[in-house]
Amino acid sequence: MKIAVITDDGKTISQHFGKASHYLVLTIENNKVTDREMREKLGHNHFSGEEHEEHHGENHGLDEAHHERHAQMAGTISDCQVLICGGMGRGAYESMRRINITPVVTDVHDIDTAINQYIEGSLIDQTEKLH
Repeated sequence: MKIAVITDDGKTISQHFGKASHYLVLTIENNKVTDREMREKLGHNHFSGEEHEEHHGENHGLDEAHHERHAQMAGTISDCQVLICGGMGRGAYESMRRINITPVVTDVHDIDTAINQYIEGSLIDQTEKLH
């Protein structure tokens, strides 16, 4: 199994999916981390030349154009089954589910702690943190 975590430094979980610069991809075998790989991640700034809604209403990020952007952001983790982040929009969350990546939003900041909790089955998906 491969788990991607959004990060800027490889140690802590970034608080915003769209703004994070990297993914740390961890390979899990027999409930242990066997490999770590930093991968660059597209962010909101990559799409800065495209039209963007400034207001964030109830359905923000849920249209097909946003889904395509989210899918592009996740392109480098298409081999992962899970994505752990500190925060993301509902549209990004639903896009991950559409491309068969299970998103998990957490208030845990340390990557190793979050990964251990995920392996143990105690990492809670805090969907109330979606914006």
